[in-house]
Amino acid sequence: MDIYKFAISPLLFNVVKTDPEWLHQQTIRSFSWLSQRNISPPASWVNHRLQKSLCLYDSRLEQNLFGLNFPNPVGLAAGFDKDGVAAGIWSNLGFGFAELGTVTFHAQPGNPLPRLFRLPLDKAALNRMGFNNSGAAVMAVRLEQEKHKLTSIPIGINLGKSKVTPLEAAAKDYLDSFRLLKNLGDYFVVNVSSPNTPGLRSLQDASMLSAILDLLQQENNTQKPIFVKIAPDLSWEAIADIITLAKTYHLTGIIATNTTIRRDGLKTQVIEQTGKSPQDEAGGISGEPLRDRSIEVIRFIWQQTQGQIPIIGVGGIFSAEDAWEKITAGASLIQVYTGWIYEGPMMVRRILAGLLSKLEQSGLNSINDAVGLEFKNQN
Repeated sequence: MDIYKFAISPLLFNVVKTDPEWLHQQTIRSFSWLSQRNISPPASWVNHRLQKSLCLYDSRLEQNLFGLNFPNPVGLAAGFDKDGVAAGIWSNLGFGFAELGTVTFHAQPGNPLPRLFRLPLDKAALNRMGFNNSGAAVMAVRLEQEKHKLTSIPIGINLGKSKVTPLEAAAKDYLDSFRLLKNLGDYFVVNVSSPNTPGLRSLQDASMLSAILDLLQQENNTQKPIFVKIAPDLSWEAIADIITLAKTYHLTGIIATNTTIRRDGLKTQVIEQTGKSPQDEAGGISGEPLRDRSIEVIRFIWQQTQGQIPIIGVGGIFSAEDAWEKITAGASLIQVYTGWIYEGPMMVRRILAGLLSKLEQSGLNSINDAVGLEFKNQN
C-alpha cells in the first residue's frame, strides 16, 4: 500500500489543509539535508533506503541523448529545486535526470504571498511564484561545492529573466546567468514561457527569442545542450516559428510545455485561501488540465520536424499511461512535478515499471524505440 498517496497526502491536503508553499519549503529543506550530508551515517542510511524503495534500474529504460546518459526517461521538472539545494538527492528518488531553477541573474523574492494553490478536484495546481530564487551566482557557488555528488544523472539548469531587467535587455540577462553556470549544468533551458514575470511570454516572439539564442550560442564554447521551454497557449504559427529558430540556432530541443493561463473545464469553483474562483486569480495552471494540450504540442513538433528535434514532454503526467502517451507522441524524455506532489515519491517507480510493461506489450526492446511510435505505426 502506498502510504503517501492513500494516507499522508489526503491528511495534509484535505484535513489539515497545509499551506502548499510552506510544505514545499519543509520538503526541500529535508532533501537538502539528505543531499549535503549523505556521508553521515543517518543520512547515508536514509539515502540507501530511498534508493532501494524508489529506484528501478533496467537497461531498456536507458538512453544516450545529446551526449548525455539518461538511466531512465523520467525527470524532475524545473520549479521544485529552484536554487539547486538538493541537487545530489534526485537520483536516489528514482529520477533519470533533474532540472534546477528557474534561476535568474539577480536574486529576487518572487511575487507576494499567497502564490501557490492546490486544486485537488482538478488534480492541478495554480502558481504565480514569480521566479523566487537566490540568483545565479549563489547557485554557481553551491553547485561548484557539490559537483562531486552530481555524476549519477544529468542535471539541467532552467534560466529565466530577472524581473528588474527591462525586456529590451533580456538577452544580456540570460547571458549573464549562463556565463556563471555553463560549466556546472549538463544542459540548459531558456524559459520564456512562465506567465508570472511581466512580459516574459513576449520573449517567445521570433525576433526577441532570436536575440537571446544568438548571444547564448556565441558564449556556448563547450557546446552544452540548450533547450527552449514553450507555453501551451501559443498558436501553431508561433510554435512553428520557434521550431525554425531552434534549427537556425542549433538548439538541442524543445520542452513542451510550461503552465497554461487557460481556465476552461476546471471543476474547482473557489480557491479556499482567497475565496475567489481560479478565473479571478493570476498564475499558471499545471497538472491534469494541461495533459491533453501538451500532448497536442508534442505531436505538432514531432510532425513538423520529422522527429529530428528532441522533445522533453511535461504537463499532467500522473501514471505510466500518461508517460507512454507523451513518449509515443514524440517525447524522448518526460518531466513531472504536480503529479509527483499528488501521487507521492513512489510515482516514479510505478511509471518506470509501467513503461517496461508497455514495452513488452508492444514487442519493443528499449524506450527509445517507443519515441514517436504512434507516427511510426502510421507508416
